[in-house]
Amino acid sequence: MSGVEADTTSARSAPAGERGGIRLGELAPFIALAVIIVAGALINSNFLATANIMNVVTRSAFIAIIAVGATFVIASGGLDLSVGSMMAFVTGVMILAMNALVPALGNWAILAGAGVALVTGLLCGLFNGLIVTVGKIEPFIVTLGTMGIFRALITFMSDGGSLPIDRSLREAYRPVYFGDFLGIPYPVLMTIVVVILGAFLLYRTKFGRRLTSVGSNVEVARFSGVHVGRVRTLAFVIQGFVVGVAAICYVPRLGAATPTTGQLWELQVITAVVIGGTLLRGGKGRILGSVAGALILEIIANVMVLSDMVSEYLVAAVQGAIIIIAMLAHRFTNGR
Repeated sequence: MSGVEADTTSARSAPAGERGGIRLGELAPFIALAVIIVAGALINSNFLATANIMNVVTRSAFIAIIAVGATFVIASGGLDLSVGSMMAFVTGVMILAMNALVPALGNWAILAGAGVALVTGLLCGLFNGLIVTVGKIEPFIVTLGTMGIFRALITFMSDGGSLPIDRSLREAYRPVYFGDFLGIPYPVLMTIVVVILGAFLLYRTKFGRRLTSVGSNVEVARFSGVHVGRVRTLAFVIQGFVVGVAAICYVPRLGAATPTTGQLWELQVITAVVIGGTLLRGGKGRILGSVAGALILEIIANVMVLSDMVSEYLVAAVQGAIIIIAMLAHRFTNGR
């Protein structure tokens, strides 16, 4: 049976309520986002200030970009717990590369460093994917291990401290995070590009259909001619690549990489994807929902800081509670 037939089989096996049209469940993340925005405006009048809104949207870009990649991994039935540590490692490698190349390339070292970040992220994702598929080890175990590896590597590279970019590059690189085009911050523009490409790949290509069929039922997909290992490996490669994109945006924000860079980002990314409508068991991915989830998390954190209702040190606790609530909602909604 061909891969095309697998796509058809997957479509037939989907519940009736998931075929065609827009269900209320698909709109839930955006309804929740609207409610939270209104609540934030009522709690603190400064919330809707242009500067604050731009700050919230720009800060959410990192998680949103990585969440697009996580949507592919989770929709395929996998999970990546290493994205936060991978982010730290990629930023460290990028900074080391730029600092080494600046004497020869000057400001062009930034462009070269960006290329290094993309390749490093891609290779990290490929590393995770091959261990999962070739080694036939659960993604949870594999990425738990690589999470420790990547975090240890950045700690070693920075000698437990900070790994700053060369001073001569700071002003030239600064606009990548703090600059804008027609009033839209560059990290937001990069997020939009990633979302468009991710949505096209997931919803409009044979690869995207095969990926969701693998997440829905591995055995059916395999017997239908889908190369399960290849599809899942590519999902991890995409995840690593977008981590590289996020690193390019992140480095000019602080101008350095540290052992705490990206700490707990895996929690935020998974939470954003889950509350965005992607099922943790796989089989369905919602790119725009994941972005809405990233915005929800950042807005909640922002409102907490502005209102002083809850200590900012409890933001991670709130995010942990959100993912539990989201999982309970999925279970009751889908009857499982």
